[in-house]
Amino acid sequence: MKTIGYAAFSSDAQMQPYHFERRALRDNDVAIEILFSGICHSDLHTVNGDWGKQRYPLVPGHEIIGRVMDVGPQVTRYKVGDKVGVGCMVDSCQSCDQCDHGEEQYCRNGMTPTYGAPDRIDGTMTQGGYSKHIVVREEFVLRVPDALDMSRAAPILCAGITTFSPLRTWNVGKGSRVGVIGLGGLGHMAVKLAVAMGAEVTVLSRSARKAQEAEALGASGVLVSTDKAAMKAAAASLDLILDTVPVRHDLKPYLPLLDVDGTLVIVGQVGDMDDFASAPMIFGRRRVAGSLIGGIQETQDVLDFCAEHDIHPVCEIIRPDQVNEAYSVMEKGDIAHRYVMDMSGLALDQ
Repeated sequence: MKTIGYAAFSSDAQMQPYHFERRALRDNDVAIEILFSGICHSDLHTVNGDWGKQRYPLVPGHEIIGRVMDVGPQVTRYKVGDKVGVGCMVDSCQSCDQCDHGEEQYCRNGMTPTYGAPDRIDGTMTQGGYSKHIVVREEFVLRVPDALDMSRAAPILCAGITTFSPLRTWNVGKGSRVGVIGLGGLGHMAVKLAVAMGAEVTVLSRSARKAQEAEALGASGVLVSTDKAAMKAAAASLDLILDTVPVRHDLKPYLPLLDVDGTLVIVGQVGDMDDFASAPMIFGRRRVAGSLIGGIQETQDVLDFCAEHDIHPVCEIIRPDQVNEAYSVMEKGDIAHRYVMDMSGLALDQ
């Protein structure tokens, strides 16, 4: 199937139109017309080569909302016209212990990312959602509930599941005290989801300028991390902290905020972190952990949860040809919304 997308042709992250072909349908494949494609901060890191060398041209995008165009003969879950999504993975071995209990993101044989990785069958490089069409095996296609606004649902497939999974893993519910470091694309979803689960949520920020925004999302307030007196007064006040900051930073100021047996979960930065002291961990039986997106069933769960609780990411809808402008904004710092491309303006004859 001939299609068109926006691709990086080198590590300068300047997207350009790119004509390419999607594979012919295998027996268990679903062909999807992409209607909306979210832009994730990790797309910027990947095309820049921050996480390792890439093969170009590279079509990013793992927040995909669309409609089914065609299905292979063995597909049973979807039919033409269904509203569907594709997230951060398009395949895994489907046979290891991790895949068996629904955590394909930790597949022992390596999951296949939606873009920039070799296909498990033919070895061609996967290309992502900054495009008009995609072909994905049935097991990695997600159903989009009718209650969700399709134009704003795409970031749930990355920002949503990335924050939902640790909230669920650490049993957040009524009475939980949750801190969220950063109020960008990940952070604002963490606040919305934790509040809907019944938690009391505090946003941790370097300044108070986002206080009104945090409270509008449902947070009880902002704790300014540069205010030493306020940080000291808040010692042992949180059960869980989600760290959504996407760059290297210092964890030391945040660990004393955790109560005994509290956990700080890193979901933003991938790579080196500043050194931190072990004393707060030892004397409070505190933990630092990491979490990677979520499994396919858990991703379906967060879509359903967002539909039930009327949770949508804060989105700015843009045209595909505005992607480079969006990247420039993201490079300058975190923003408290997600960019989503309306792919209806992308035509094969461009």
